Amino acid sequence: MAAPERFALWEETTARSHMRNRLRSNDSDDFRARMRTLDLGEVQVSALAYSHLEIARTTKLIRQSDPEVYQVNCFLGGEGVVSLDGDDTAMSDGELMVMDSGRAYHGDVRAVSDRWSHVTVQFPRGLLPLSEKTVQGLLAVPISGHRGMGGVFTRWLTDLNAHADEFTPADVPTLASVTLDLLASVMARCLETEESLAPEARRTALRAQINAFVEQHLADPAMTPQTIADAHHISLRHLQQMLAEDDTSPAAWIRHRRLERCRLDLANPRLSARPIQAIAARWGFTDPAHFSRLFRATYEITPRDYRNLPPTACANRQQPCAD
Repeated sequence: MAAPERFALWEETTARSHMRNRLRSNDSDDFRARMRTLDLGEVQVSALAYSHLEIARTTKLIRQSDPEVYQVNCFLGGEGVVSLDGDDTAMSDGELMVMDSGRAYHGDVRAVSDRWSHVTVQFPRGLLPLSEKTVQGLLAVPISGHRGMGGVFTRWLTDLNAHADEFTPADVPTLASVTLDLLASVMARCLETEESLAPEARRTALRAQINAFVEQHLADPAMTPQTIADAHHISLRHLQQMLAEDDTSPAAWIRHRRLERCRLDLANPRLSARPIQAIAARWGFTDPAHFSRLFRATYEITPRDYRNLPPTACANRQQPCAD
């Protein structure tokens, strides 16, 4: 678009895709922005990029039209200030913030050029398994996306954005459900009201926490099923029952994730000079002979022969986890 027309087009586009707000930018004469939206039915995940944007959700706009949705913004690059009920809250990289389309607010965001400014999740209020009164206590409150469930949710949104082109219509219900369950867990954890979550939402959130823990500790050969259970204050039996739903066991799952990391490293040409034993040790396998036996039993090929396969053959060697 010609420079004088870009900002007006952005205003109209975001009004249709999200909700109508009053917008202003220091760069409106030569406004450059982009947006990518992943449609998950009633849940919408959008990545947005721009240099500067001032956003005002006014009482007048709310009276004219209120879609009755929550918006969750995950800031990826830059900084900003959000004002709600006269209180200013600073925002920075990696923080999450919940907003309500029925509440007037003002935001001013200065983003980093050439990267996504933030990811926004928008959905009807009724889809969140928490009461509106409960959610009101977290509006415009910065939530860390660097650790805990906030970190799990931020990584989930980042992965959704990065792999948006890979999903099929059949994936939509699951993606929407997991997104809402994780968000509900983040908010409940902040308010210390996890008992208000539905059992399925709690189970999804716990499984996501366990997944993140395992991925972070794969390199530690001391990580065991009991270690995982202890870290999440559950019994080993409970952990076993959770993984049995996926037809695997804790030990098999840990082994599979470690083997997958090794497989990816072996297929990486940038790591071709790294000894196979070093790759195995990097992901928690301290016995080279044991690693070679496991790798061959899983992928039906030795680690050395796998490393020498062409890339297309490596991709076809992926196998499901075995008990």
